[in-house]
Amino acid sequence: IDMRSTIAFYIIALLTFWSCTTEPEWKPLNLLEYGMPITVLAPDSADVKKMNLVLQEDISIRKGDDYYVQIFGATATTRDAVELKESLKEEVLNNPFFSEMVEDGDYGFIYKDQIDSVHSTYGFRYVRLIGDKEYVFQTGLIGSFSEEEVRKMYEAVQYREE
Repeated sequence: IDMRSTIAFYIIALLTFWSCTTEPEWKPLNLLEYGMPITVLAPDSADVKKMNLVLQEDISIRKGDDYYVQIFGATATTRDAVELKESLKEEVLNNPFFSEMVEDGDYGFIYKDQIDSVHSTYGFRYVRLIGDKEYVFQTGLIGSFSEEEVRKMYEAVQYREE
């Protein structure tokens, strides 16, 4: 094999790799104008909706079929974020569709639901305590998400401004 075909092979391999890894960059989205002192990473021009429920606020951020994050804000029931996460985990574990815990961190987790023998979906919960408020981040209530999509959203809600 001559040098030119070796170089051509590496260039093609590199371009293929780049085309597979180039995704739209998510940008910081500050939710203060919606009443939450939180910034998450979200796709550009994501649709943000706010609902005031009786005892909590609900903000949903959506773009396409692969980004749907819901955030519930309420008066804190505990000052212990790990305790709050554990109670959310208990709820998920008791869901009849729950299949497996994929990742379990201090303030959040990723899980898999098996809807039937063919269909599965992934979800997450993540908690933050700010002042006297608790914020619960999760996948949107509508839609089915792959593990990769959920991991990206899970990381996006953990964004902290420097």
